[in-house]
Amino acid sequence: MIKIKYRLILIMIIAGFLVGCSTDKKETIISEEEITMFIATDIHYLSKDLYVNGNAFQNYLDTSDGKLINYIDEIMLAFTNDISKKKPDILIISGDLTNNGEKESHVKLAERLDEIEQQSGTRIYVIPGNHDILNPWARGFNETDQYITDAINANDFENIYNSFGYEEAISRDKASLSYLAAPSDDLWLLMLDTSIYDFNEIMGGPTTNGEITSDTIEWIKQCSQLAKDNHAQIVTVMHHNLFNHSQVLYSGFTLDNHEEALKVFQKCKFNLVLSGHIHIQDIKASEDEGSKQIYDIATSALSVYPVQYGVLKFNKAQGFDYSTSLVDVENWAKESGNSDENIINFNEYAKGYFADISYNKAYDQLTNAESYSEYAKVRMAETMSLLNINYFGGNINSIKKDVLESEGYQLWLKAKEPEFLRKYILSILSDSNTNNNEVQISFTD
Repeated sequence: MIKIKYRLILIMIIAGFLVGCSTDKKETIISEEEITMFIATDIHYLSKDLYVNGNAFQNYLDTSDGKLINYIDEIMLAFTNDISKKKPDILIISGDLTNNGEKESHVKLAERLDEIEQQSGTRIYVIPGNHDILNPWARGFNETDQYITDAINANDFENIYNSFGYEEAISRDKASLSYLAAPSDDLWLLMLDTSIYDFNEIMGGPTTNGEITSDTIEWIKQCSQLAKDNHAQIVTVMHHNLFNHSQVLYSGFTLDNHEEALKVFQKCKFNLVLSGHIHIQDIKASEDEGSKQIYDIATSALSVYPVQYGVLKFNKAQGFDYSTSLVDVENWAKESGNSDENIINFNEYAKGYFADISYNKAYDQLTNAESYSEYAKVRMAETMSLLNINYFGGNINSIKKDVLESEGYQLWLKAKEPEFLRKYILSILSDSNTNNNEVQISFTD
């Protein structure tokens, strides 16, 4: 252990001189043991101080994309309870920490994260997402209206989350909020800020697209060489996706310069990218074999049904083992004495909530098309709802056969409009990956 600590201190001093970074360091995770990491993304946390459960907030929820913002505080408390019991070594959060970048939400979430570290000893590393910085949509909700609330800039983000990666970075990118952390002598985390937020105020909203700038790419190459010199394995974390995780939902989700990034990652011999943003549980791998093959695991949003997180185990002799786990909200409700029926029966409530959102969106679009009978609209919307609740959880193969044989699907096959929704449904069923919730990645030379 003494040798490990000395070695890391030396690495940090070298990295500080090379690229500019802090040399503060928490206790090193012992590399001889298996390291367990929890992966959460797209929390979209909204402080309870920023809303009352009135008409304005309810209207916001009714027109949203299914995020359980009304129960995000309870979800985080239940997640904290899971971490306290399971005690993973590391928690990684890959962006969209807040609903729309509200300063109050950032501050409150940082307090929650501090509680996790204090209670569980779990090390936390975060990066921003497209919702988190300079967001003109930062809003609170009173009884009848939305109101503008303070957002944050990049410096604010670093200050608020300084304890969760930035203060212990062994190297910092001067062009972004990206950093390199070394929680273990054998496992390093390349935390990439891929969000574009400088033009948000001009655009009037958060920029969905992401990229890795040329300056950051050069810094990544330096980080890769530093890791190789110290025989460390790098896990890359970013908000945007390296690969297309959907045939129709990719613009704004996959990195704008993903082809360039892939070539750099392959040259650096990175094996694994952890991403989010798209809210769908999906695993994609490059077509290469051997050392050039890279996996991009998009973990589903913590704020959306089925409310799950990734579990990544690292063994330096064997590689990575990824799986998913549901946040145990119902057990937390029982232990804490929560009396809210929706929380007590959370799994049923969350599934029904997302199913209804999906059904209503499909039904409304079919109604606007003005070419379907009531019977057809109901059957088609039911199919859309069933697909979505399984697609977002990475479980589409469990219901694929039933859907293909359903009346609703046959109606979608014949449909001409709404065109995008039809393409979306057909793309879901064309995904050939049999399991998006588990993967093993072996190391290659």
